Amino acid sequence: MENKNHSAQKYASNGAVYGLGFIGAAIYYISAAADFWAGVLGFLKALVWPAFLVYEALRFLNK
Repeated sequence: MENKNHSAQKYASNGAVYGLGFIGAAIYYISAAADFWAGVLGFLKALVWPAFLVYEALRFLNK
């Protein structure tokens, strides 16, 4: 049981990083929105912010 608990603690920080990133992305995208639907789109973008991060990183590394 101790091994399983240690594994859960190890991966708990990943959820915290994603959560803080989600909050930051949501604030950024919603504050830049010009109207309500752009804000809704910003919220949806905030849900998938890691995909944008990986895409931009790979695009930068390809140059």
